[in-house]
Amino acid sequence: MVGEKGYANRSLMIGDMTRDWLVEHRTQHGDREIAGTITLVYDHHRSHVQAVLTDLQHDHHHAIISTLHVHLDHDNCLEVIVVRGKAAAVKKLADELIATKGVKHGKLTLTSTGKDLIG
Repeated sequence: MVGEKGYANRSLMIGDMTRDWLVEHRTQHGDREIAGTITLVYDHHRSHVQAVLTDLQHDHHHAIISTLHVHLDHDNCLEVIVVRGKAAAVKKLADELIATKGVKHGKLTLTSTGKDLIG
């Protein structure tokens, strides 16, 4: 596994695994600041889906750092929203966006802001 992942030695791999576990643990606490991405795939022809998604993002502008909008084909769009804030607020925003009528798939991926990790 060390070789497959490209680590120089087992200690580096174990350190990385420990940090991953620590980040996962910290994202479970609503008062911790986290960063992450919300990825959405939706049919832009679906009535009002873009307007609802935009309104939700404006309502939570304080948590949104950046967005990327990509046209996958004639019907489908991919949107990646980079977020940062308290874990509970980021999760709530992700749930609202993913539950929007017309969103075909959504996923929240969480990580650390890096402040509390040693490299």
